[in-house]
Amino acid sequence: WWLRGSLAALSRDLAAKGAPLLLARGRAETVIPALAAAIGAQEVQAGRAMEPWAREQSRRVHEALSAAGRALHLHTTVVLREPHGFASGSGKPYAVYTPFAKAMLTTEPAAPLPAPERIAGVEPPAGGERLEDLALYPVPGEPDWAAEFPAAWQPGEAGAQARLARFVAGALGSYAEARNIPGIEGSSGLSPHLRWGEVSPRQVWHAVRAASRGASAETFLKEILWREFSYHLLWHRPEMPERNLRAEFDAFPWTRDPALLAAWQQGRTGYPIVDAGMRQLWRMGWMHNRVRMVAGSLLVKHLLQPWQEGAAWFADTLLDHDLASNSASWQWVAGCGTDAAPYFRVFNPVLQGEKFDPDGAYVRRWLPQLAKLPKAFVHKPWEAPEGVLAAAGLRLGRDYPRPVVGPAEGRARALAAFAAL
Repeated sequence: WWLRGSLAALSRDLAAKGAPLLLARGRAETVIPALAAAIGAQEVQAGRAMEPWAREQSRRVHEALSAAGRALHLHTTVVLREPHGFASGSGKPYAVYTPFAKAMLTTEPAAPLPAPERIAGVEPPAGGERLEDLALYPVPGEPDWAAEFPAAWQPGEAGAQARLARFVAGALGSYAEARNIPGIEGSSGLSPHLRWGEVSPRQVWHAVRAASRGASAETFLKEILWREFSYHLLWHRPEMPERNLRAEFDAFPWTRDPALLAAWQQGRTGYPIVDAGMRQLWRMGWMHNRVRMVAGSLLVKHLLQPWQEGAAWFADTLLDHDLASNSASWQWVAGCGTDAAPYFRVFNPVLQGEKFDPDGAYVRRWLPQLAKLPKAFVHKPWEAPEGVLAAAGLRLGRDYPRPVVGPAEGRARALAAFAAL
């Protein structure tokens, strides 16, 4: 946002001096060389992006700058180490997470550099810019669909640093156990900040290392390494967001069903832990990681819908949507990734709910129609006796749906489909 504000201010200043510069909607290979020429920069320093489209953009910017006698220097920012310089003993990229993580842990990532007090030749606009004046996104109307987004993310570096400090001082100590309990704040909440570059993985890594060397810290850093692994996979396998990394899954018998997909997207599957997660996602732009895995498993295994549909929905709704992590995690759940969950691992949504939300606190928050059910039935309301349902004021099929596919039927269908590969 500051960069966009700086460009807008620079454009006005240059125009006032008789040197107009169009920056609002130009392509990067046009805008960046023009900006470099306007301020007399011989070099452009930038972070290296990993997404396929961003790599192509960087290539075009490099060519345009080179043609003008200027240079583009890309730096390590969104990852701990550059994928193109990190390989196994055989010289090939890692395809399995565990050996990748072990190799990454043999040496500590480089410590982050302190921020410079100023950058010569680049000054913030006098008086600053108001975010709303930049019209970066439409302001929601009524109802305000983004009203609960601030609970998951306070945009900006200050918000990222505050969240990191809160995590290392609090939830980090119990992260190994608490991260799996969706009804409490047991995770770091840093994923949107990492996604949007408001904090770097190196900053997070060293802050955690400085705070603790215990089991919970090690568990958390392994999650950072899963993110890292996902980026390395994307770098070497740019087709990962669309195509199965294991070719045999190209023949998988998905049973596309728009009604089932819509029920999943809207939190109407009849499985409370999944529906609570999908409604949390819609209202907050974020979903607890354990619930993401359960919801993903239900979609691709019980419902036999293509993993790409789930990945696309997460891309549309997550504040922390990250092309690398989203693609790698969906392929892991579906079993078609290079390092995937075995096909016979089918999450039972009832047992997952009872294990990680035993009192139903998470379900009751996001599905208030189930709030009065006793905990014995909050994760399987279809098994509750009529008297219990009546006492809870719940009418199955009207206030809350029955399962779109039965638990045993869904598992059997999944095993049959996966075993046929």
